[in-house]
Amino acid sequence: MPEFVKSKIKTFADWPKPGVMFRDVMSLLKDVEGSNRAYDLLAERYKDNKPDVIVGIESRGFIFGSVLAHKLNVPFVPIRKPGKLPGETEFIDYKTEYSTDRVEIQKGSIKPGVNVLVVDDLIATGGSMLAGCNLVKKLGGKIMECCVIIDLPDLKGSEKIQEAGYKVFKLINFEGE
Repeated sequence: MPEFVKSKIKTFADWPKPGVMFRDVMSLLKDVEGSNRAYDLLAERYKDNKPDVIVGIESRGFIFGSVLAHKLNVPFVPIRKPGKLPGETEFIDYKTEYSTDRVEIQKGSIKPGVNVLVVDDLIATGGSMLAGCNLVKKLGGKIMECCVIIDLPDLKGSEKIQEAGYKVFKLINFEGE
């Protein structure tokens, strides 16, 4: 089950810089059986409590979020980096370890009061997931849960997200490995 999915994720030591253990979710996507198992586990979790809409955070959140939206037969909405979406957008600025970033969503893509599942591939420090949640809230959506394939609990991103009042579901953890 999740351990099988975990076995399909390749780790690159010291990438992109010394001391970092990079968890490559792309290796999971290249494995048909592993990725199908991941999608099925996520769909099973939400089949009886479907969101009204799934939001995916650029870029790998698009992959997992859109497939899950298809499996659950609900709309998919992307949250993107600046300047990538046509029409009017709303944005949120957020801090990373080294700089400030911005994410955007098209105005009107989330209706007030709808239940939203926010999907990304991984939670590290939690900055992009928190920004995504805050952007959905800015449009009036209700965050039902934040969903990721991989959590890196040593970096405490999930804790930050939970402290902000959001529930987090992670398929697998890579703790101190």
